[in-house]
Amino acid sequence: MECFERLKLEFEKNANPENVKPMAAYMKHHFDFLGLKSPIRRELQKSFMKEASKLSWDDFAALIQLLWNQPFREYQYAAAELLDKNKKKIPLDYIADFVWLITTKSWWDSVDSIVPRSLGFYFQKFPKQIDVYIPKWIESENIWLQRAAILFQLKYKEKTNEALLFDIVKKLKNGNEFFVNKAIGWALREYSKTNPKEVAIFVAANKLSNLSHREALKVINLKSNL
Repeated sequence: MECFERLKLEFEKNANPENVKPMAAYMKHHFDFLGLKSPIRRELQKSFMKEASKLSWDDFAALIQLLWNQPFREYQYAAAELLDKNKKKIPLDYIADFVWLITTKSWWDSVDSIVPRSLGFYFQKFPKQIDVYIPKWIESENIWLQRAAILFQLKYKEKTNEALLFDIVKKLKNGNEFFVNKAIGWALREYSKTNPKEVAIFVAANKLSNLSHREALKVINLKSNL
């Protein structure tokens, strides 16, 4: 695709080798980088974002996959931001692509850039899909799908399905996986900004990992100390 080739040219022309090592180290050396920090990368991809948003949905979906398959992490960031920008266009059958994005080149940065925004919007648009896929993801052995199940409501605020959130946490709270336990704490902490009383009651009634417990009560404890 021409818009991709132009983006690739801009990214590689502006690559900064001095930033590569610290950026890779921050991601525990799981990925290679061009050394483009976010403000510069976003400036470089502005025209690409506009052009790509005009593509037909099939071409757009193929472009997201093309970006995701690139060897440098900046392309996955661009893909996540492009998908977020066009999330209102996402069709019902894109759920398989979401699963692929979550489970391919997985780490907290990619999952967290896709799930609360694009996937969260998708499930609001197609709520029946929640009952189909969230139970499967909870039962899966994939920690990133489990993290997605916990975090997809992160931005829902008063629209959060409290019973569902608490049920998901109950089913996943006994594991030892850092990224799952961190997500539990994050989701509860975020919801505590909307309903602190119910979160406090839930945390008191359920034994969470130390990490989840600490993260869940951060906002509540901060307010109680003011």
